[in-house]
Amino acid sequence: MGVRDVLTRPLYRLYEDRLLADLDRSRLPRHIGVIHDGNRRYARSEGLPDIQDGYRAGMDKFLEFLNWTDELRIEAVTCWLLSKENLGRPGSELDALYEVLIELFGKIPDVVADHGAKVSFIGSLDLLPGPLVESAKELEERCPDGERRITIALGYGGRQEITDAVKDLVSELADEGLESADLAEKIDADAIAGHLYTADLPDPDLVVRTSGEARLSGFLLWQSAYAEYSFVDVYWPVFRRVDFLRVLRDFSKRDRRFGQ
Repeated sequence: MGVRDVLTRPLYRLYEDRLLADLDRSRLPRHIGVIHDGNRRYARSEGLPDIQDGYRAGMDKFLEFLNWTDELRIEAVTCWLLSKENLGRPGSELDALYEVLIELFGKIPDVVADHGAKVSFIGSLDLLPGPLVESAKELEERCPDGERRITIALGYGGRQEITDAVKDLVSELADEGLESADLAEKIDADAIAGHLYTADLPDPDLVVRTSGEARLSGFLLWQSAYAEYSFVDVYWPVFRRVDFLRVLRDFSKRDRRFGQ
């Protein structure tokens, strides 16, 4: 920790306390979606010797984030840790990320132990290496139930999710013996929503993306139709509790109209 951090930390703590005191807890989001962006750029900006150091810093921040959401009793978080498009990155880079993710999944049960959480995964896990998938399944088995829901998106793509939902719906209707001419009448927004990966969750109220990128990149495309968005300039590894509280303060003051 540098001298500047030592001097500013008490000030940030006072500011955090003020933000917490002013938060209207009745207007906090039930479900937050997060795009944890900027781990690689953080590593480069800090001159870290290995990109894996950036990933590890990001995953350490992820554990902090789970504590923040627990403190405020946020009911559900959906966290995008690996997109389907990310799978096109160089193999050595992906191997470094997979190793860090496996480490992360081993730590999550201890972090959520106090109040418990049901952890689940969404995405094309069949495209991921066996050890990572095994680690994800073990995490689900260790966290099968709890007060909160933590959903981790791995190998996830929003278009793929909608495609899969429509395929599942049509297959289900066909199994019921419906003729092709009658299928279209049964395909509506509610029916498709019921076949999404997150069908058992409320739609996100708030979507947060770090690193200054102001786009969704396919994250929860269907579910986020009426969500509020917050695009934060800092890279994910340096996203602070005070940044999170400011995001929540701004959300609590918004007039949500849900398209009306």
